[in-house]
Amino acid sequence: MSGNEGAGSVERVRAALLAAGHPDTVTAFPAGTRTAADAAAAVGCTVAQIAKSIVFRAGGRAAVIVTSGANRVDQARAGTALGVALARADASWVRETTGFAIGGVAPVGHLSPPLLLIDEDLCALDPIWAAAGSPMHVFRTTPEALQRLTGAAWAEVRAR
Repeated sequence: MSGNEGAGSVERVRAALLAAGHPDTVTAFPAGTRTAADAAAAVGCTVAQIAKSIVFRAGGRAAVIVTSGANRVDQARAGTALGVALARADASWVRETTGFAIGGVAPVGHLSPPLLLIDEDLCALDPIWAAAGSPMHVFRTTPEALQRLTGAAWAEVRAR
């Protein structure tokens, strides 16, 4: 990704953070933050401190599960916690529904409000870093601030 690609998505995230009273901690990493490992290497933190957003389909609505970068999401557990059946989402549906490309899906700034859950494993980590609208941008936050920003419930979603 180069130039201004993703600029609108990053600005949507920045605006959502500021509107919620969160500091603008969006940082660009030209080498990329597409995967949790890439993001951790760029930021200089552990993979676990990367709050990755995994998107599923809940009917026509996006369900975003914000999980520790060290974890995989148990789809059935997440669906039970949300009270809906979850299905896999492909890249084009994710972009169309959330306004973000895979690798840059933020927990805030969506085109339409998604269902949201936060992995309880993130509670023990501070700071955490989440995608900020592009595969080159992340923002620094805390678990408490992320919960306040999103209104999401905490849930045990890690695949065992």
